[in-house]
Amino acid sequence: MSCPLDCEYLREARRHEKPLTVDPEQIPNRDVRVSEDFLVENGKLVAVLAYAVAGAAIHNPGAADADAREALRALIRTYRTLESGVYYESRPDNLLATAVFAAAQEAVTDFRRAEREDLGMSRTRDSDILKALVFLERVGISRNNGRARGRAFLDALRTFPSGGARPEPTASGSLVLP
Repeated sequence: MSCPLDCEYLREARRHEKPLTVDPEQIPNRDVRVSEDFLVENGKLVAVLAYAVAGAAIHNPGAADADAREALRALIRTYRTLESGVYYESRPDNLLATAVFAAAQEAVTDFRRAEREDLGMSRTRDSDILKALVFLERVGISRNNGRARGRAFLDALRTFPSGGARPEPTASGSLVLP
């Protein structure tokens, strides 16, 4: 059985963890530029996706960081396909990752619906969603402690800044790639 994410002993242990070192050349989706300006302008979208991923993982017992990262990879493949004009969902085989994938897709639908109600149109493009997903994938990589059932990434998403706020940089360096 896993400790709840708000367990004080687990939180204290995380403060002393050292994330895995990641070679910047090995980071996936390096071609997707996620600028500080993008994060400020689309903070609400990033926060909505972060909460959706964290919420789905938390509500599916046994879900861990690896499941959330797998869901994000599949979502990124899906939105890359959309950029080419073809709609093809790249759903993960893992059932826990599939639940996270579905929750994120639903969050995007709800976000766009709310935009249409407020603005009369949706201004969020598929490329914006792709960038937000790539950013979250980079957060997941930066929080990877190498444990198969680790949940540090989910904990970080659960406490993600609200929309419009600048995400705090991590100790392992910048998540925004040039």
